Amino acid sequence: MSFRPFLFLLPFLALSPVLGRAQEASGSGTTAAPAASAPAPSATPDPAPAPAPPVAPGPVTATAPAAAPSDPAPTAAPAASAASVPAAPPSPTTTTTTTITTTVATPAPSPPAASTAPSASSGLKVVRLGIDVLAADDFKALAGKRVGLITNQSGVNRKGISTIDVLRAAPNVKLVALYGPEHGVYGAEHAGLYVASSVDTRTSLPVYSLYGDTKKPTPDMLKDIDVLVLDIQDIGARSYTFIGTMALAMEACGEAGKEFMVLDRPNPIGGNRVEGMPLGAKTLALDLKSRSLVGNLPIPYVHGLTMGELAQMIVGEGWIKAAPKKLTVIPMKGWKREMTWKETNLAWVPPSPHIPTPESTFGYVLTGLWGDIPGIANGVGYTLPFGLVGGATIDRYALQKGMEDRKLPGMLFIPTLFQPFYFGNKDKLLSGVQVICTDPAKANLMTTSMALIEEIQTELGHEVLSSMSKSDTDLFDKLCGGDTVRLHLIARKPVADLIASWQPFLDDFRVRREKYLLYKTTPP
Repeated sequence: MSFRPFLFLLPFLALSPVLGRAQEASGSGTTAAPAASAPAPSATPDPAPAPAPPVAPGPVTATAPAAAPSDPAPTAAPAASAASVPAAPPSPTTTTTTTITTTVATPAPSPPAASTAPSASSGLKVVRLGIDVLAADDFKALAGKRVGLITNQSGVNRKGISTIDVLRAAPNVKLVALYGPEHGVYGAEHAGLYVASSVDTRTSLPVYSLYGDTKKPTPDMLKDIDVLVLDIQDIGARSYTFIGTMALAMEACGEAGKEFMVLDRPNPIGGNRVEGMPLGAKTLALDLKSRSLVGNLPIPYVHGLTMGELAQMIVGEGWIKAAPKKLTVIPMKGWKREMTWKETNLAWVPPSPHIPTPESTFGYVLTGLWGDIPGIANGVGYTLPFGLVGGATIDRYALQKGMEDRKLPGMLFIPTLFQPFYFGNKDKLLSGVQVICTDPAKANLMTTSMALIEEIQTELGHEVLSSMSKSDTDLFDKLCGGDTVRLHLIARKPVADLIASWQPFLDDFRVRREKYLLYKTTPP
């Protein structure tokens, strides 16, 4: 992919009015100030959908320890007092003791389902999102609290209703502020560009930008809330900026003595996939706020966690200076670790414009690292963002043969010609391959990604990374967690050796994450 700002969008890409304005959540973590000729807007315009009707009440909650690696059963559990899991010993700068709570609510009887949200009687699997589980329990976890919400257009319930509207209509819940990540609350801003704070013209709520003057909520942004809630769709890759935003928001809540809540959502590439390189020691030595949003947590590039699980791990492993006063995760119902998005039977709302389909989440991992290399394109600017790899002088048939000869499980490579409409290589005829993950259960995405760049260098007869500009080199190193990957590829050492060097870290991470898992894998 390209991780730099895109100055204009594909003019004829016919996404829906709501989805088409989303932007790519993959900025470098450095924000460009707005040009003097284009002052930041004072309000966030948005078409006004009808307010959500009140959600039908559900039965009482049963609260379980956050660290229990279990998936709630669909039958009603007896009411119980809150059971809490103390956070790991805090760092010397931590000033609060955090209680981690996982709230499990028995869903209310399902209403007539929309065409994109099948009912249990349809015979299809039904996944209820965190916002649906919260609603089924009468919003008890937020009762009487002043609520701030980090979200964007992807924060919807299983019927497609915005979480903003669901919370506004909820009894005994007072939504008082919105917080926007990269691209803003409605996804209308370009990737990597400055987003100003504003007032939402539809709801009259203040909108605090977490991708503008600051990436971390200030005390003034949090002074009028009791709990900061997050409901936003992540894609499962470390460089997607939403998890970095979550970590900084959690730290800010800890410093301000506020609670933090995650309304959990699926990891679209699955919960068993743990792949890729760690962050290097130089990056980890930096303060969390000083790290780039594309790499500020010590996790693999592909971590296999939901946002709720990752939030628990952030607190439990002491990765932030101050933990929230209380961390609550509202888990999903019906989601299993082996599920990809297609198996959830949920409607896909693109969290950013170059992730238009669930398949794009796989493509982001497969090709995203290579989009800023001179002469290499990954489909951004064309109709298959992150679905292609090619260049002007690449022999598409040789590249396909080289990849097929590697016999990578679950992958297919199709020779293709393409001509980007915008971004790098605009209007140039490029030759390469379409990259398709045909069997997610068998494919290793990061192994395939590294094989692609190795095969491209073999086909071209030279390495391709040393010609990057300094800014692109700095960004590439941030994405990769350090300079190890770049220097290894420049030296044209076998990528198999590079991948093998990650294995001890990946093995350790799998063990460490186990106690934070909330969902089971279905036995074979």
